[in-house]
Amino acid sequence: MRNAIILVVLALTVLFTPPVAERYGDRLQVALPLLALGCAVVTGGAGEYLIRFVALEVVVHGSKNGLGDMAINQRPSGGIHGFPSGHSAAASFGASALVHECIQKSPIVKAVAIIAAGFVGASRIEAEKHNIWQVLVGIITGYVIERAFRRNQRVRGWLKAPFVAISRRIKGDPEKP
Repeated sequence: MRNAIILVVLALTVLFTPPVAERYGDRLQVALPLLALGCAVVTGGAGEYLIRFVALEVVVHGSKNGLGDMAINQRPSGGIHGFPSGHSAAASFGASALVHECIQKSPIVKAVAIIAAGFVGASRIEAEKHNIWQVLVGIITGYVIERAFRRNQRVRGWLKAPFVAISRRIKGDPEKP
């Protein structure tokens, strides 16, 4: 049933989008993470999913704002805030969550999700919003954050440790070994 819902939502997204590559990419970069959120709600992991998605947004927008007018952050059509591609990161994040949490037993639906995420990146290059490197780093960023920031992953523990230590000091609790 999940597989059918995912395919129908993606098909409807494409059918009700103006026939322009950039618009398809705009819509799919929202549909993929929303479908993954829906799956997370059904399986009881919505809170975890949202934590990872917020981490993604912080990393992507922090990078775009932090790099300012550096060459790597320049968009092909002009302007800044191009590195990494946020559309590609969101689509990759959503596709990864779907593939690993929701559609493990359906190679066809997995392929559709992955191809849709790849199309988002291609649409950003086609529209001259990003270059191939900005898209590639966006895809990698989305995938890595979706996979590495899960509960019980070392990366999350390393990131959490300084905040736990600060919290203990503020509360006056002794440090635990």
